[in-house]
Amino acid sequence: MQYRTLGRTGVQVSTLSLGAMNFGKLGRTTQEDATAIVDAALDAGINLIDTADMYSQGESEEMVGRAIAGRRDDIVLATKAGMPMGDERNHRGGSRRWLITELDDSLRRLGVDHVDLYQVHRWDPTTSDEETLSALTDLQRAGKIRYFGASTFPAYRLVQAEWAAREHHLSRYVTEQPSYSILQRGIEAHVLPVTEQYGLGVLAWSPLASGWLSGAIRAGREITTSRSAILPQRFDLTIPANQARLDAVERLATVADEAGLTMIQLALGFVTAHPAVTSAIIGPRTIEHLRSQLAAADTVLSADVLDAIDAIVAPGVDLAAHEKFDAPPALLDAALRRR
Repeated sequence: MQYRTLGRTGVQVSTLSLGAMNFGKLGRTTQEDATAIVDAALDAGINLIDTADMYSQGESEEMVGRAIAGRRDDIVLATKAGMPMGDERNHRGGSRRWLITELDDSLRRLGVDHVDLYQVHRWDPTTSDEETLSALTDLQRAGKIRYFGASTFPAYRLVQAEWAAREHHLSRYVTEQPSYSILQRGIEAHVLPVTEQYGLGVLAWSPLASGWLSGAIRAGREITTSRSAILPQRFDLTIPANQARLDAVERLATVADEAGLTMIQLALGFVTAHPAVTSAIIGPRTIEHLRSQLAAADTVLSADVLDAIDAIVAPGVDLAAHEKFDAPPALLDAALRRR
C-alpha cells in the first residue's frame, strides 16, 4: 500500500480508501460481511474509511462503528452529511441547525467522540458559505471533528468557499470528494486545477464507474451487476452515452490485456496516477470484491498505458455528463436561466 498526505493537513492516508456505501440494506451487506471487509482492508494497509449518514439511512455508520470498535485511533474516519435524512424539510442541507444535529447523530451511530473528516455531501444552494463554514469551524474547535471537506462541489463553489473562509476568518475545506474515473474525466478540466491551486486533498469516488470498469461488463454479455438493478437507465444500451461507455470499455480491455493488468487495476491505477488525487475510494460489497480491488494497491501505469487511455477517452471528457452532480443549478432548471 502507498500513502499520501491529505491536502496540507499532514495526515497520511492510503491511496486506496474503504468506502462503506454498500454496508447495510443498499448493498445487502451484513454486519459479519462488513466486519470481515474492514478487517481485510486494515490488514492490507488501508487506513481511511469513508461513510455517510444517508447510506442506508444510518445503517452503514452503525456497521462501521461496530467493525472498528477497539481500534479507532489507527483509522482516519470520515463521514458526510447534507443529503436528505427522511421527509422533514430541515433534515438535510448545510445549515448550522442541521450539521450540528446530524454530527451528534453520526457520532452516536459510529460509537466515537469525534470524526477525522466531516464532509458536506453536496453543495446546498439555499445556505450561505458563511453559515456552513462557521458551523463547521465551531464543530472543529469543539473537538468533534478534526477537519472538514466538501463532496461533489462544482469548481466555482470551491473557490467561493475559499474566499468566504478568508473573508470571515473561518477554517476552510481541506478536501474535495469528486466522482472520477476513466469514463468520467470532466473534473480534470475544472475541479482538479482548483484543488491543486488551493492545496485540497482529493478522495475520488466511483473510480470503477459504477461497475463499468470492473471487468464484469463486456460486449455480448447481459449486464447483471448490482448497480444495474438499482439504476437500470445507466446501463441501457439503447442510450447513446451507455453505448459509448461500452465501446470505450472494449478498447480499454485491450489496453489492460496488453499491459498484463485486470480492468480493475487499470481503472484504479489511472485514478491514483493523477498528481491531484490523494486516494481512490473503493466500495466493495463482498470480500471477493475487496480482494480484486486490493490487487491494484501497488499498480503504477506506464506513460504508454496512460497515453493509450487518453486516446480512448480524452482528458477532461465525461462520457455521461448528464450523470454528474456538480453542474450549476441553472443548467438543470430552466426557470433559473430565464427572466
